[in-house]
Amino acid sequence: MKRDVSQRGASTRVFVYGSLLQGEGNHDLLARAEFLGPARTPPRFALYDLGGFPGLVAGGEHAVEGEVYIVGPDTLARLDQLEGHPRFYRRAPIALEDGSTVETYLLPRDRVVGRPVITSGSWRARRRERVA
Repeated sequence: MKRDVSQRGASTRVFVYGSLLQGEGNHDLLARAEFLGPARTPPRFALYDLGGFPGLVAGGEHAVEGEVYIVGPDTLARLDQLEGHPRFYRRAPIALEDGSTVETYLLPRDRVVGRPVITSGSWRARRRERVA
C-alpha cells in the first residue's frame, strides 16, 4: 500500500491517545501513517472519559500516554474529519515529555464539565478498568 507520508515537506507528526491507538476502534485511519513509537506528554494535561472515547484538555496536572505517527495530508484530513476539527476537537501543537513538538486534538474545557478525569493518563488502562 502506498503511504501518503511520501510527499516531502507535507507530513505532520501527530500524537494520538484514544480511539486511534493501536488496537483501538479507529486505528485503521492510520494505516498509511508511519508509527514513530509510544510517547507521553509532560504533566500539564487532563484526560477525560467521554464514554466511548477520551478528551485531552490542556492545563491539567497529569502526563498522558499515547503514540506518535507521521501522517500525510490525506490522513490528516481524515483525522480532522473524525475529530470534528475545528468544531469539536481542535488540532493544536503541544510539546511532549521528550521536548519534541507534535500536533494533537484538544478539547476546550467546557466540553468536559462533569466528566471523570482519567488520572492514570492512559485510555487503555481506563478501558481495562471498565472491563474488569
